[in-house]
Amino acid sequence: MSKENREFDIVVYGATGYTGRLVAEYLVNQYGGRDDGPKWAMAGRNQSKLEDVRDLIGAPKDTPLIVADASDPDSLTDMVQKTKVVLTTVGPYQLYGNELVEACAREGTDYTDLCGEPGWMREQIDKHEDLAKASGARICFSSGFDSIPFDLGVLMLQKEAKAKFGKPAPRVKGRVRAMAGTFSGGTAASLTATMKSIAKNPKLIPILQSSFGLTPGFEGPSQPSGLIPEYDKDLGKWAAPFIMAAINTKNVHRTNFLLGHPYGEDFKYDEMMLTSAGEMGEKAAKAAAEMLKNPFGAKPPKPGEGPTPEERENGFYDVLFVGEMPDGETIHYGVKGKYDPGYGSTSRMITETAIGLLESDADGGIGTPGSFLGEALVKRLEDNADLTFAVE
Repeated sequence: MSKENREFDIVVYGATGYTGRLVAEYLVNQYGGRDDGPKWAMAGRNQSKLEDVRDLIGAPKDTPLIVADASDPDSLTDMVQKTKVVLTTVGPYQLYGNELVEACAREGTDYTDLCGEPGWMREQIDKHEDLAKASGARICFSSGFDSIPFDLGVLMLQKEAKAKFGKPAPRVKGRVRAMAGTFSGGTAASLTATMKSIAKNPKLIPILQSSFGLTPGFEGPSQPSGLIPEYDKDLGKWAAPFIMAAINTKNVHRTNFLLGHPYGEDFKYDEMMLTSAGEMGEKAAKAAAEMLKNPFGAKPPKPGEGPTPEERENGFYDVLFVGEMPDGETIHYGVKGKYDPGYGSTSRMITETAIGLLESDADGGIGTPGSFLGEALVKRLEDNADLTFAVE
């Protein structure tokens, strides 16, 4: 069936999971009853659980439900043939995503996920990018807090740098100024699966270590590590390692790579988290660096667990991007979001990415939110998802 004639615009696969339920709930609340809203369905392994979630979130009784299972490739093929876009929250993706990506790439179905697993992402690029290009499928990884605010923040800063200075900033610093949020069991499970995959396949180690692990055939200049606490004299605060830098930096460089290096082939980028000035700031930065060795503590959350509604509502994030020009000039750009970054905001970001793919005329392939959607997604997020993007 041609893509235009498919039954659904979006299928939310994993709708009975913690994040999938938030996505479905956002679709109900934000787009339910709207003439311009997408035609969507909920998918998961268990019909009765799908019915329970449908009722729990207040979705209409006639919301379509699809039974599909990662262990049943035929059910995945049937699902992707019915829809223009698959939005999947079923992770860890390296355990449950292989057949789904292949099916979407083969059937010309757009795909978006919340993946922060760069080793698996590189494997999918190597295996399926040519297939996705041929079918027209847009495979869009990392469409949540990792890595949309960072991917689009750099993209927008560079737009402003070109307008102000006539050229892109060759060096950009991403600095998390403030953030309130919690981990879920899915995040912990993804990290555990990544560690196990390294033990099974040591060839993944260079990909995970390199900022250019997702740019096959291109290796840019040596990058700042962002792994050692340092005092940023320009910002007047200490900076600590940021747990998501490993995936975000790779996606920022992949966007630059896929767009033909508009940031330059000599582009340098790192991410850190700001603490404060003085001795207290130094102690906090060193403590944050130490915590990276065991970010989830002695009892990591279990899959399906996550922040409470109050925690999601009260969460937020504030990220500063500093573009440094060769002559010493700088440009500051801020990205801010309401809600818990990993779940309250992420569920909104991935949904707007899926809707953006419906409206996009980008070519098929395996890309990023920045390379496929760029400024169009920035506008969607500002209009619908309580994010702000602005020069400072």
